[in-house]
Amino acid sequence: MTTTWLITGASRGMGRELVEQLLARGDRVAATLRRPEQLGDLAARHGDRLWRRALDVTDTDDVRAAVAEAFTAHDRIDVVVSNAGYGVFGAAEDLGDRDVDDVIATNLTGSIQLARAVLPHLRAQGGGLLMQMSSMGGHLTFPAFSLYHATKWGIEGFFDALAPEVEPFGIRTTLVEPGIVRTGFFEAATRVPFSAPYRGGPADQTPTTPEEMTVDPVRAVAAIIRAADSDAPPRRLVLGTDAYTLMTRALNGRLAEVAAQRENAATADFPGAAAGTADPDD
Repeated sequence: MTTTWLITGASRGMGRELVEQLLARGDRVAATLRRPEQLGDLAARHGDRLWRRALDVTDTDDVRAAVAEAFTAHDRIDVVVSNAGYGVFGAAEDLGDRDVDDVIATNLTGSIQLARAVLPHLRAQGGGLLMQMSSMGGHLTFPAFSLYHATKWGIEGFFDALAPEVEPFGIRTTLVEPGIVRTGFFEAATRVPFSAPYRGGPADQTPTTPEEMTVDPVRAVAAIIRAADSDAPPRRLVLGTDAYTLMTRALNGRLAEVAAQRENAATADFPGAAAGTADPDD
């Protein structure tokens, strides 16, 4: 059965690869990107199975308009993939105000507003799958990437709360959490020069080389499609051995930090209040 997808940020990288694989297997794709002509070759090859529209996800009114047009143009949209986003490298102190505003507007606010825009349509059609491109960077951090991490940790929290809200309507959610994917993401990222105090410090490290990018975008996209096709898509889809290893290490470390605080945490309770609190070890 043909599946219909709505994908934002479809111009390059994982978004472009996803569009290509879906069209190749016979699915229909509604793709949004800043310059629709970037998918002109695919439109020529696949005809009306590819629907294109210009969209800047930082324009909330246009996000709602684009979503409405996509759902109107198709009998049903089965899967929505929120993929638009980019990175900024630089010490937090060195970032410009515009850097902060633009990355949050694209990666976090844009993703939240897209989710809010599609939910009424998914609910009206009786359900669907909403997939949000996150990152292993939503669970761990690297110096010089604080702004990107802020948006990914934020979208992880948003979807954690959203998932149980919409599941009664037949709407499922998946956070896609890849490791370092061998795409043009790092080359396209904005780089803010380090000021003197940060030069040679933890933030000022050699950028990741292509050889160190261990996640294959073709295989990662195939895994995303398999998850969407499954009867029970996971709430989180971890992609790459690097993601699995680093996320496990970070989460175990954070849990150990919390566990070490158990006795001190109880000192903040009203007297007797802790007696009625469930023991996490039970």
